[in-house]
Amino acid sequence: MSRWLRGEAQIAQMIAAKQLQQVIVGQANGEHLLQKASRTLETAGEIAGQDPDSAYVLAYDAARYAGTAILAHQGLRPTTSGGHYAVELALRAQFGDGFRPFGAMRRRRNELEYPTGPGETTTHGEAHSAIQEAEGLLQAAQQLMPTLSMF
Repeated sequence: MSRWLRGEAQIAQMIAAKQLQQVIVGQANGEHLLQKASRTLETAGEIAGQDPDSAYVLAYDAARYAGTAILAHQGLRPTTSGGHYAVELALRAQFGDGFRPFGAMRRRRNELEYPTGPGETTTHGEAHSAIQEAEGLLQAAQQLMPTLSMF
């Protein structure tokens, strides 16, 4: 398989800025992260009725695991300085607006995790929507991974 060319310059910049790092071939496997995303998504669905805030955060985590799986499969991983935002930037640079929901979920998750005031919670409907978005991102990651090679 050939190297994924879309977003190549931005990924190279992120590596130079230490937002992403390259890993050795033996570590470049995202399958375990896809499995983790699936389990996390299942848990989100199980608790959504009782705890929509936690379900939303878990749905986001599942989406992040799916995105990180794609990067891992390319021999890339976000660094602590790049963090979750680096995952968003790398996905959008390479795969376009199909991964836009990840960015919205990341920002909403930050609002829930770091509230600016009392009452910063999510609704059952919002949690269920996040679960659906994460399911879509997981499916996209599962379809993309076989087409990817090392960066």
